[in-house]
Amino acid sequence: MDLGIKGKVALVTGGSRGLGRQSALALAAEGVNVAVCARGKDRLLQTADELRSTGINVGAYVADLGDESGAANLVAKVEQELGPVEILVNNVGGSLGTSDLVNSSLEDFHLVMNANLWSAVALMKIVIPGMQKRRWGRVINISSIYGREYGGTAPYMTAKAAMIAASKHTGMAVAKDGVTVNSVAPGSILFPGGSWDRFMQNNTPEHVDEFVARNLPMGKFGWPEPIGAAVAFLASQQADLITGACLNVDGGQSHNLF
Repeated sequence: MDLGIKGKVALVTGGSRGLGRQSALALAAEGVNVAVCARGKDRLLQTADELRSTGINVGAYVADLGDESGAANLVAKVEQELGPVEILVNNVGGSLGTSDLVNSSLEDFHLVMNANLWSAVALMKIVIPGMQKRRWGRVINISSIYGREYGGTAPYMTAKAAMIAASKHTGMAVAKDGVTVNSVAPGSILFPGGSWDRFMQNNTPEHVDEFVARNLPMGKFGWPEPIGAAVAFLASQQADLITGACLNVDGGQSHNLF
Protein backbone atom coordinates (compact mmCIF):
# COMPACT_ATOMS: atom_id res chain seq x y z
CA MET A 1 0.00 0.00 0.00
CA ASP A 2 1.32 3.43 -0.96
CA LEU A 3 0.82 5.60 2.11
CA GLY A 4 1.15 8.77 0.03
CA ILE A 5 3.55 10.62 2.32
CA LYS A 6 6.81 10.50 0.39
CA GLY A 7 8.65 13.82 0.71
CA LYS A 8 6.74 14.94 3.81
CA VAL A 9 8.68 16.21 6.85
CA ALA A 10 8.27 14.45 10.20
CA LEU A 11 9.54 15.27 13.67
CA VAL A 12 9.87 12.33 16.05
CA THR A 13 10.72 13.12 19.66
CA GLY A 14 12.58 10.59 21.75
CA GLY A 15 13.65 9.21 18.39
CA SER A 16 16.99 7.63 19.20
CA ARG A 17 15.78 4.26 20.47
CA GLY A 18 12.79 2.05 21.10
CA LEU A 19 9.39 3.17 19.85
CA GLY A 20 10.63 6.55 18.63
CA ARG A 21 13.42 5.01 16.59
CA GLN A 22 11.08 2.45 15.06
CA SER A 23 8.51 5.13 14.24
CA ALA A 24 11.22 7.15 12.51
CA LEU A 25 12.41 4.11 10.53
CA ALA A 26 8.86 3.25 9.47
CA LEU A 27 8.30 6.80 8.21
CA ALA A 28 11.68 6.79 6.46
CA ALA A 29 10.70 3.58 4.66
CA GLU A 30 7.80 5.57 3.16
CA GLY A 31 10.16 8.27 1.89
CA VAL A 32 9.41 10.77 4.65
CA ASN A 33 12.22 13.15 5.59
CA VAL A 34 12.70 12.69 9.31
CA ALA A 35 13.99 14.83 12.16
CA VAL A 36 14.72 13.01 15.41
CA CYS A 37 15.59 14.45 18.78
CA ALA A 38 16.82 12.99 22.05
CA ARG A 39 18.84 14.03 25.08
CA GLY A 40 21.71 11.61 24.42
CA LYS A 41 24.01 12.35 21.48
CA ASP A 42 25.71 9.04 20.66
CA ARG A 43 22.65 6.88 20.15
CA LEU A 44 20.89 9.76 18.39
CA LEU A 45 23.68 9.97 15.81
CA GLN A 46 23.58 6.21 15.28
CA THR A 47 19.87 6.36 14.57
CA ALA A 48 20.40 9.31 12.23
CA ASP A 49 22.91 7.25 10.24
CA GLU A 50 20.40 4.40 9.99
CA LEU A 51 17.79 6.80 8.68
CA ARG A 52 20.16 8.37 6.13
CA SER A 53 20.94 4.92 4.74
CA THR A 54 17.36 4.83 3.42
CA GLY A 55 18.07 7.83 1.19
CA ILE A 56 15.97 10.45 2.96
CA ASN A 57 16.94 13.84 4.39
CA VAL A 58 17.59 13.59 8.13
CA GLY A 59 17.94 16.04 10.99
CA ALA A 60 19.28 14.95 14.39
CA TYR A 61 19.01 17.29 17.36
CA VAL A 62 20.09 17.00 20.96
CA ALA A 63 17.18 18.62 22.78
CA ASP A 64 15.59 18.82 26.19
CA LEU A 65 11.87 19.40 25.82
CA GLY A 66 11.35 20.22 29.47
CA ASP A 67 10.15 23.73 28.71
CA GLU A 68 8.39 25.58 25.92
CA SER A 69 11.52 27.38 24.77
CA GLY A 70 13.19 24.03 24.12
CA ALA A 71 10.26 22.97 21.94
CA ALA A 72 10.26 26.25 20.03
CA ASN A 73 14.01 26.11 19.41
CA LEU A 74 13.75 22.53 18.17
CA VAL A 75 10.97 23.28 15.68
CA ALA A 76 12.83 26.34 14.40
CA LYS A 77 15.91 24.22 13.67
CA VAL A 78 13.92 21.47 11.99
CA GLU A 79 11.98 23.86 9.77
CA GLN A 80 15.12 25.75 8.81
CA GLU A 81 16.93 22.56 7.73
CA LEU A 82 14.16 20.28 6.45
CA GLY A 83 11.05 22.42 6.00
CA PRO A 84 7.71 22.79 7.80
CA VAL A 85 6.78 19.96 10.15
CA GLU A 86 3.90 18.08 8.52
CA ILE A 87 3.96 14.97 10.74
CA LEU A 88 4.61 15.18 14.48
CA VAL A 89 5.21 12.08 16.59
CA ASN A 90 5.35 12.82 20.31
CA ASN A 91 7.18 9.88 21.86
CA VAL A 92 9.10 11.47 24.75
CA GLY A 93 8.01 10.03 28.07
CA GLY A 94 8.90 8.13 31.20
CA SER A 95 7.70 7.13 34.63
CA LEU A 96 8.59 7.98 38.21
CA GLY A 97 7.01 7.46 41.59
CA THR A 98 5.54 4.47 43.35
CA SER A 99 2.34 2.72 42.46
CA ASP A 100 -0.07 5.07 44.22
CA LEU A 101 -0.78 8.78 44.57
CA VAL A 102 -0.23 9.13 48.32
CA ASN A 103 3.30 7.73 48.20
CA SER A 104 4.35 9.47 44.99
CA SER A 105 5.80 12.93 45.53
CA LEU A 106 4.49 16.09 43.92
CA GLU A 107 7.86 16.36 42.23
CA ASP A 108 7.27 12.94 40.68
CA PHE A 109 3.96 14.18 39.30
CA HIS A 110 5.51 17.38 37.94
CA LEU A 111 8.39 15.53 36.26
CA VAL A 112 6.23 12.83 34.71
CA MET A 113 3.58 15.28 33.50
CA ASN A 114 6.31 17.48 32.06
CA ALA A 115 7.98 14.63 30.19
CA ASN A 116 4.87 12.90 28.91
CA LEU A 117 2.28 15.63 28.48
CA TRP A 118 3.59 19.20 28.52
CA SER A 119 6.32 18.56 25.95
CA ALA A 120 3.71 17.13 23.58
CA VAL A 121 1.29 19.99 24.23
CA ALA A 122 4.02 22.58 23.61
CA LEU A 123 5.01 21.01 20.29
CA MET A 124 1.40 20.65 19.15
CA LYS A 125 0.74 24.32 19.90
CA ILE A 126 3.76 25.29 17.80
CA VAL A 127 3.28 23.08 14.72
CA ILE A 128 -0.50 22.69 14.38
CA PRO A 129 -1.21 26.30 13.27
CA GLY A 130 1.10 25.77 10.29
CA MET A 131 -0.61 22.48 9.49
CA GLN A 132 -3.96 24.28 9.56
CA LYS A 133 -2.73 26.94 7.14
CA ARG A 134 -1.40 24.27 4.76
CA ARG A 135 -4.65 22.28 5.16
CA TRP A 136 -2.81 19.05 5.97
CA GLY A 137 -1.05 17.60 8.98
CA ARG A 138 -0.71 14.54 11.17
CA VAL A 139 -0.04 14.34 14.91
CA ILE A 140 0.49 10.99 16.60
CA ASN A 141 0.99 10.92 20.36
CA ILE A 142 2.47 7.80 21.96
CA SER A 143 0.42 7.10 25.07
CA SER A 144 -0.02 3.73 26.82
CA ILE A 145 -2.69 1.18 27.61
CA TYR A 146 -2.25 2.54 31.16
CA GLY A 147 -3.71 5.79 29.91
CA ARG A 148 -6.90 3.90 29.08
CA GLU A 149 -7.22 1.61 32.09
CA TYR A 150 -5.71 1.00 35.51
CA GLY A 151 -2.01 0.19 35.61
CA GLY A 152 1.47 1.61 36.14
CA THR A 153 2.26 4.35 38.64
CA ALA A 154 -0.20 7.09 39.50
CA PRO A 155 1.85 9.87 37.85
CA TYR A 156 2.36 7.84 34.67
CA MET A 157 -1.27 6.75 34.39
CA THR A 158 -2.43 10.34 34.95
CA ALA A 159 -0.08 11.75 32.32
CA LYS A 160 -0.90 9.17 29.67
CA ALA A 161 -4.66 9.52 30.22
CA ALA A 162 -4.30 13.28 29.85
CA MET A 163 -2.36 12.78 26.62
CA ILE A 164 -5.22 10.72 25.17
CA ALA A 165 -7.71 13.39 26.24
CA ALA A 166 -5.63 16.19 24.71
CA SER A 167 -5.35 14.19 21.47
CA LYS A 168 -9.09 13.62 21.31
CA HIS A 169 -10.00 17.25 21.99
CA THR A 170 -7.43 18.62 19.56
CA GLY A 171 -8.39 16.13 16.87
CA MET A 172 -11.98 17.31 17.03
CA ALA A 173 -10.97 20.97 16.98
CA VAL A 174 -8.81 20.79 13.85
CA ALA A 175 -10.67 18.10 11.88
CA LYS A 176 -12.15 20.69 9.52
CA ASP A 177 -8.66 21.92 8.63
CA GLY A 178 -7.33 18.66 7.16
CA VAL A 179 -5.30 17.90 10.29
CA THR A 180 -5.69 14.66 12.22
CA VAL A 181 -4.58 14.03 15.79
CA ASN A 182 -4.50 10.51 17.19
CA SER A 183 -2.80 8.55 19.94
CA VAL A 184 -1.29 5.08 20.07
CA ALA A 185 -1.47 2.99 23.24
CA PRO A 186 1.29 0.37 23.34
CA GLY A 187 1.28 -2.49 25.79
CA SER A 188 4.42 -3.98 27.32
CA ILE A 189 6.98 -3.49 24.54
CA LEU A 190 10.45 -4.97 24.97
CA PHE A 191 13.53 -3.24 23.51
CA PRO A 192 17.12 -2.75 24.69
CA GLY A 193 17.38 -0.14 27.43
CA GLY A 194 13.61 0.11 27.90
CA SER A 195 11.63 -0.36 31.09
CA TRP A 196 10.68 -3.96 30.28
CA ASP A 197 14.30 -4.77 29.47
CA ARG A 198 15.20 -3.51 32.95
CA PHE A 199 12.31 -5.51 34.40
CA MET A 200 13.72 -8.70 32.90
CA GLN A 201 17.22 -7.94 34.12
CA ASN A 202 16.09 -7.11 37.66
CA ASN A 203 13.80 -10.11 38.21
CA THR A 204 14.17 -13.86 38.27
CA PRO A 205 13.16 -15.86 35.19
CA GLU A 206 10.35 -17.38 37.25
CA HIS A 207 8.95 -13.95 38.11
CA VAL A 208 9.18 -12.82 34.48
CA ASP A 209 7.45 -15.99 33.30
CA GLU A 210 4.67 -15.46 35.84
CA PHE A 211 4.15 -11.87 34.66
CA VAL A 212 4.00 -12.96 31.03
CA ALA A 213 1.55 -15.80 31.75
CA ARG A 214 -0.71 -13.50 33.79
CA ASN A 215 -0.67 -10.39 31.58
CA LEU A 216 0.31 -11.14 27.98
CA PRO A 217 -2.17 -13.28 26.00
CA MET A 218 0.33 -13.92 23.21
CA GLY A 219 2.75 -15.39 25.73
CA LYS A 220 5.49 -12.84 25.00
CA PHE A 221 6.34 -9.17 25.23
CA GLY A 222 5.53 -6.88 22.36
CA TRP A 223 8.18 -5.47 20.01
CA PRO A 224 8.66 -2.03 18.44
CA GLU A 225 7.96 -2.75 14.77
CA PRO A 226 4.13 -2.91 15.05
CA ILE A 227 4.18 0.44 16.85
CA GLY A 228 6.17 1.99 14.02
CA ALA A 229 3.80 0.52 11.44
CA ALA A 230 0.79 1.93 13.30
CA VAL A 231 2.41 5.37 13.46
CA ALA A 232 3.23 5.33 9.74
CA PHE A 233 -0.33 4.37 8.85
CA LEU A 234 -1.87 7.07 11.05
CA ALA A 235 0.49 9.56 9.39
CA SER A 236 -0.60 8.49 5.94
CA GLN A 237 -3.02 9.76 3.33
CA GLN A 238 -4.90 6.49 3.83
CA ALA A 239 -5.85 7.50 7.40
CA ASP A 240 -7.74 10.65 6.38
CA LEU A 241 -10.89 9.59 8.24
CA ILE A 242 -9.20 8.69 11.52
CA THR A 243 -8.90 11.46 14.09
CA GLY A 244 -9.33 11.72 17.84
CA ALA A 245 -8.81 7.96 18.08
CA CYS A 246 -6.62 5.95 20.42
CA LEU A 247 -5.27 2.75 18.89
CA ASN A 248 -4.22 -0.07 21.20
CA VAL A 249 -1.17 -1.99 19.97
CA ASP A 250 -0.80 -4.44 22.81
CA GLY A 251 -1.27 -8.05 21.75
CA GLY A 252 -4.54 -8.20 23.62
CA GLN A 253 -2.99 -7.13 26.94
CA SER A 254 -5.53 -4.44 27.80
CA HIS A 255 -8.98 -5.34 29.13
CA ASN A 256 -11.03 -2.29 28.16
CA LEU A 257 -13.81 -2.59 25.59
CA PHE A 258 -13.47 0.91 24.10
